[in-house]
Amino acid sequence: MTKLDAKQVAAEKLDGWVYLPGGLYSRIETKDFAAGLALVNAIGEAAEQMNHHPDVTLRYPAVDLRLASHDVGGVTSRDVRLAWAISSLAAERGLRPSVVDVSRIEWALDSPDYDSVRPFWAALLRMVPDGNDVTDPTGLQPAIWFQRSGHEEPRQRWHPDVWIEPAQVQPRIDAALAAGGTLVSDAEAPAFWVLADPEGNRVCLCTWQTRSDLG
Repeated sequence: MTKLDAKQVAAEKLDGWVYLPGGLYSRIETKDFAAGLALVNAIGEAAEQMNHHPDVTLRYPAVDLRLASHDVGGVTSRDVRLAWAISSLAAERGLRPSVVDVSRIEWALDSPDYDSVRPFWAALLRMVPDGNDVTDPTGLQPAIWFQRSGHEEPRQRWHPDVWIEPAQVQPRIDAALAAGGTLVSDAEAPAFWVLADPEGNRVCLCTWQTRSDLG
């Protein structure tokens, strides 16, 4: 099974699904817990028939989903087919997938020698190395991304990377600016935008665009 890159996933035009690090993500608002439970049971039956299983989180009043092919470490056509199937199951119940409130947070650590600090964080958090990341094998905790920086001081060593669907970038930026933040840089857009809070603490708003593979 071949792993799909971000552009290939986008070409599938999966309404209500977004490709973020770790897989395909969606949220289905169910209005009540019983409707969510019924949807989860239907998804479970479809997944068994397809022999491909999603990560599902049932809450009141929404179902959060992540699809990934663990055997290849990314998104494949199996995940696309399952996403279409889940969307159909939701539509039968008058529900629809959405990405408006879907995001994935990574913590990024800037270090002039990140190879020396990465083993510490992997051991402390019981995570595993994955390229420049350390990740939680269960997928429950945010990944940590390590990137090289200079030796200059002072600097903000830690910052969050917030991954969202591209169409949600401008609304998020507008909301952040209205809340007192500033846009520090859009030089790397549409891969990422750098924003800061009123005290100057920075955050990157990231999308799959212009990236070859997110894993």
